[in-house]
Amino acid sequence: MIKRVILASIGEIALKGLNKSTFEYQLARNMRAAIKDCGKCDVSWAQSRFFVRPESESFNFELALKRLSHVFGLTFASIAYENDEVTLESAIETAKASVAAKLDKISFERELTDGSVKFKCETKRAFKNFPLTSPEISAEVGGALLDAFPELAVNVNEPDFIVRIEMRENVYVFSDIVKAPGGMPTGSNGRACLLLSGGIDSPVAGYMIGKRGVSMVAVHFFSYPYTGERSKEKVIELAGILERYCGELKVYVVPFTDIQLSIRDNCREDLGTILMRRSMMRIAERVAREKGCQALVTGESIGQVASQTMKALVCTNAVVNMPVFRPLIGMDKVEVMALAREIDTYDTSILPYEDCCTVFTPKHPKTRPNLDEVEKEENRYEFAALEDEAFRGIEECEYGG
Repeated sequence: MIKRVILASIGEIALKGLNKSTFEYQLARNMRAAIKDCGKCDVSWAQSRFFVRPESESFNFELALKRLSHVFGLTFASIAYENDEVTLESAIETAKASVAAKLDKISFERELTDGSVKFKCETKRAFKNFPLTSPEISAEVGGALLDAFPELAVNVNEPDFIVRIEMRENVYVFSDIVKAPGGMPTGSNGRACLLLSGGIDSPVAGYMIGKRGVSMVAVHFFSYPYTGERSKEKVIELAGILERYCGELKVYVVPFTDIQLSIRDNCREDLGTILMRRSMMRIAERVAREKGCQALVTGESIGQVASQTMKALVCTNAVVNMPVFRPLIGMDKVEVMALAREIDTYDTSILPYEDCCTVFTPKHPKTRPNLDEVEKEENRYEFAALEDEAFRGIEECEYGG
């Protein structure tokens, strides 16, 4: 019996040893969560392949495929035709069903004539007891397809599409594949707290750390009325985009205005940015510990701005007692922007709503601050009470789009 399923491939997980099953179970949970509103289905796996088998006629294949293309741990996903009889004849019939559907799509784009569509067959024979080799299966199936569809012609160098055949416990045939991000399943490598601004960098940093299997919460510092509600909404929207990849991402909005005003009015202007960053890190660490996180994540890159020079980062790191991960540390802005476009955060990030970091930027920030002078300046004023008040005033937000 031929039926449609979704076939998905894993990458890095396949290289794991005795703990491989832990990652597979986590990935299956994440896949189920991603497609929970696409219809009833079963998710199973074998030999580096995951299978989504619909259990209702209303299952939304296209939406499920789109959702799975964002799931960390998968390298690609495809709508495949499955046949539970593993014979050459069943492979041919399954391939005919797959190719017929593919030709229907192509015919919407152009008129088909004899030999006008180029194809080739590729076979993976995971079922090693099958009597034919992979090249032999490809040749037999390809010949049968040429007989069945006069509009087809073989071209192994520049085909219009590839007929992919996999001989496993069942036969699977598919053509179009949708690329997925790879990496490790979210939730398989701990939990971190992302300092999420409204800019380009921090969402990309969240994506990159999420790709390593880290689940996250986010902290956003909000300076009302110097930054408006649209600025906060922008950050919540960015969190919603990241949720496509990273799973649930709650945002904890910190009222930061009083701290920034205190720094502006009482401290050396050239150290204002560093003092602000240190206060942010202290508050973020408190949120992280309360939410069960083991590290902080920022979008900083060495030398990008005054607060991200080597000496400035030393001053920032010194104020916390947990690891600070900076996935963008060696990337330039052009690279970060390219990745932001790829993951669909760029257009939201460039919306013209300022965040707290840009509103209170000093005219001449010190680029090579000394930790001793920073601590001395900080100790002249009492920030602990203001930070306590800000921590008590945190608002929990969740993307509702």
